[in-house]
Amino acid sequence: MTQIDFQLARSPFGHLVLTTADGTAHEHVVPVRAFPIAAPQEGVSIVGEMGQELAWIERLTDLPEAMRQLVEDELATREFMPEIKRLHGVSTFATPSTWQVETDRGETSFVLRGEEDIRRVHGGSLLIQDSHGIQFLIRRLDTLDRHSRRLLDRFL
Repeated sequence: MTQIDFQLARSPFGHLVLTTADGTAHEHVVPVRAFPIAAPQEGVSIVGEMGQELAWIERLTDLPEAMRQLVEDELATREFMPEIKRLHGVSTFATPSTWQVETDRGETSFVLRGEEDIRRVHGGSLLIQDSHGIQFLIRRLDTLDRHSRRLLDRFL
């Protein structure tokens, strides 16, 4: 387990505050994942208002429970990347097309402008950007059901 030499708390205004071992308090800090897709539980930087790194967290599990929860809550408010679990249908196999999908946040639909908005990333994952710039993640292609893979194959 890594030694943690800082404290995290919320200010009365709801902002995250990092206090270093020497007692210096840094308000309005934000956690940033180094590898949000490949290793979401590892490599989190606590960054100050001017973008400087103030603390490094090797693994979120190294943090005491209360601090870990603060970091995870803050990350959840900053990061919005629904994970696609199933493709229900697409309006057309030409682009732009409207996709109906089931995500970890519920069912939704979005418009795919072009095949170039589907990117392969680490370990067989895909990032799909909709017409509004929202990123959807398919963590592992091999976990999708057969129907979803067939629909997706038309665009890859």
